[in-house]
Amino acid sequence: MHDPLKIAGVELSNRLFVGTGKFGDHSEMKAAIERSGSEVVTVALRRVDVDSGEENIIEDIPNSVQLMPNTSGARTAEEAVRIARLAKASGLGNWIKIEVISDQKYLLPDNEETIRATEILVNEGFVVLPYMSPDLMAAKRMEEAGAAAVMPLGAPIGSNKGIRMKDMVQILIDEINVPIVVDAGIGKPSEAAEAMEMGADAVLVNTAIATAKQPVKMAEAFDLAVKAGRQAYLSGLGPTRVTAEASSPLTGFLNSTKG
Repeated sequence: MHDPLKIAGVELSNRLFVGTGKFGDHSEMKAAIERSGSEVVTVALRRVDVDSGEENIIEDIPNSVQLMPNTSGARTAEEAVRIARLAKASGLGNWIKIEVISDQKYLLPDNEETIRATEILVNEGFVVLPYMSPDLMAAKRMEEAGAAAVMPLGAPIGSNKGIRMKDMVQILIDEINVPIVVDAGIGKPSEAAEAMEMGADAVLVNTAIATAKQPVKMAEAFDLAVKAGRQAYLSGLGPTRVTAEASSPLTGFLNSTKG
């Protein structure tokens, strides 16, 4: 089934995006990325040292993927913009995942600062994918600002709690015209499948893969789950009912008699 996802003119055949944090080592990270089949990989700029002669994380990310640096650590729009510019100047491309987080307890994104950063960077030619708390008005403003996709959280980042914001995420899926990538909180392959069944265009997973007992196998499990969830969505899920309904008729043969 040919079902590509297009973001900023780039055609993607795999709807699982993955992160690069929390792995035991770079070789494990590389193997997990390869097994996941992901074509979009995000990395925090603060973990990249292009001038270092030591192990550089970029060298262990497959060349075939679309690299998406993120602005992890930014507390304001200005800091996020500065990180994005540094990433581009370092040769990491013009895709950027905007993260603006001033809350250090729950690590919830600041939507207003994220909108400001999106506006600035879109005008500078960046492909901007903002990470945000699922709020329809904020998502609309990001879309209007030129965001290439919108990335609402399912639950607090790194929590593995699943899609706790399901109703709010569903509203964005239904109302926003750019792709919706569910990011943060997904802890199980079944939850990734659930997001795709809801109609999300993609999911981004990091902690659930990197902290699994066998990250490489877990990466493959998420790949399969995302594919299954997408196919289920395209197939059209059957309606839910309050009462039971038999799969086969219960009348007829029970009342029949032999002649």
